[in-house]
Amino acid sequence: MRRLPPLSAVEAFVHVARLGSVKAAAEELSLSSPALTRRIQALERFVGHPLFERRHQAVTLNPDGERLLSEVVAPLDALALAMERGSGNSEMMRLRLAVPSLFASQRLMPNLPTLRAQHPDLHIDIDTGANRIARLDDGLDAAIAITTEVDPNLYSRRIDSNCVIAIGSREMQQGPQAVTSPAQLAGATIFLHRDMPETFTYWREAIGMPDLQPAATDHFDSGQLILDAAAQGLGVAFMLESHLAGSSDDRLVRLFDHKVESPYSYWFACRRSSLSRRPVRIFHDWLFESLSQAKAA
Repeated sequence: MRRLPPLSAVEAFVHVARLGSVKAAAEELSLSSPALTRRIQALERFVGHPLFERRHQAVTLNPDGERLLSEVVAPLDALALAMERGSGNSEMMRLRLAVPSLFASQRLMPNLPTLRAQHPDLHIDIDTGANRIARLDDGLDAAIAITTEVDPNLYSRRIDSNCVIAIGSREMQQGPQAVTSPAQLAGATIFLHRDMPETFTYWREAIGMPDLQPAATDHFDSGQLILDAAAQGLGVAFMLESHLAGSSDDRLVRLFDHKVESPYSYWFACRRSSLSRRPVRIFHDWLFESLSQAKAA
């Protein structure tokens, strides 16, 4: 059998990689920070090169660390499952996840069959209510939320970066009253999501029209309803480029050439202690692995 590093060193590596902090990982493993650091150093000596880029208050994986993490996660999960089965403690796992309904319908549900195939014992309770991150202490294990930032006391990881665009019905681009210039929004109704209230403000400032005022602004708490309203020609939606791409609605188009880097992003968040729970860890790793594969495709 090939020589293997101590499992405790691999465990320390995975915890630091996921939490981005030696201190937080040490607390999770009930170790002192120096003891955890020694385990990481032992693993780095074993593989023959550094695995992290060390900063003042945080550590991040370097390319070698990213590669190693991707290769050890699945075997570690398989080992944990084998131990559970061997001890007779294997049972159905349940994850209580809060997620925006539009993200759930466009990006989560179409990919869940692959997660179910990999982990048939994992079941997910999906909550599409508001204030997702704030309710992590109220029975939720994890949340996916669209926001500008996440409380640094939580574990969080950005799911994607995106651009804000103006979305309208295809008919708006046709005929003598076609909407072809942002200035025409002065006579239009715009739609904003309550989770992204400053979207239009960022967009108009970025395109050099800070004083542009629409005729009216309607707010929605459902991204799908915003897209439906825009498709019906009732107004112009200011949403993310990924929302239009994921809609697969031929009635919808991007109205102008302008697209602005969004201050809002989708984030995964949970309590730091929750990340050590197997259902949360499995979902977290699957989510970011599937996103990585989608980008590479």
